[in-house]
Amino acid sequence: METFLMYNIRLGNLFAMATLSNSTNIFWQDCQIGRPERQQLLNQKGCVVWITGLSGSGKSTLACSLSRELYSRGKLSYVLDGDNLRHGLNKDLGFKTDDRTENIRRTGEVAKLFADAGLICVASLISPYRRDRDTCRFMLPDRNFIEVFMNMPLELCEARDPKGLYKLARAGKIKGFTGIDDPYEPPINCEIEIKQEDSGVCPTPTLMAGQVVTYLEKEGFLEH
Repeated sequence: METFLMYNIRLGNLFAMATLSNSTNIFWQDCQIGRPERQQLLNQKGCVVWITGLSGSGKSTLACSLSRELYSRGKLSYVLDGDNLRHGLNKDLGFKTDDRTENIRRTGEVAKLFADAGLICVASLISPYRRDRDTCRFMLPDRNFIEVFMNMPLELCEARDPKGLYKLARAGKIKGFTGIDDPYEPPINCEIEIKQEDSGVCPTPTLMAGQVVTYLEKEGFLEH
């Protein structure tokens, strides 16, 4: 019980931090066309599907498969891929703790804008620290942040090693690599968890996307 209370206190502090700004003498500008009108136009509700997990867990695979499935249903989405963002918006950031926090903060702000535009924003990032993901959650209205945990074992991710990064990390050529010499903090109360079946078989991209789409349908995001 004490742990639960402390966690909620910490979340409250994160929410307060997320609302602070260093800018002064600024005012929010409202327009006649807002989120409800955009959602009505698109016949869907804007939200953020935040996919988190170790490198090699299948985040990008799920993100692209989900985007394709939504497109086939006439629903508009946009994928924010962690690596792609580091080619532009976040190219000035490294992988130290503070840089990772800023990487997630910027991504969360962009995702929030996409959701406000009425799109289903699919963010695919390792996002290893729980506090950073929680900060992004508090940027959005209730239920509009859908955390998807790719719960794949390190052994599987390392065996896949699609980018050869685990090999470099094991050789000491990459420092602070998540899962090797930097921690990954799994979600405590994610909306969706995707993991291996009891037989150890990984679900196909189509099945993974279907699991997310089923949730979106149930929660009313695929209609206005």
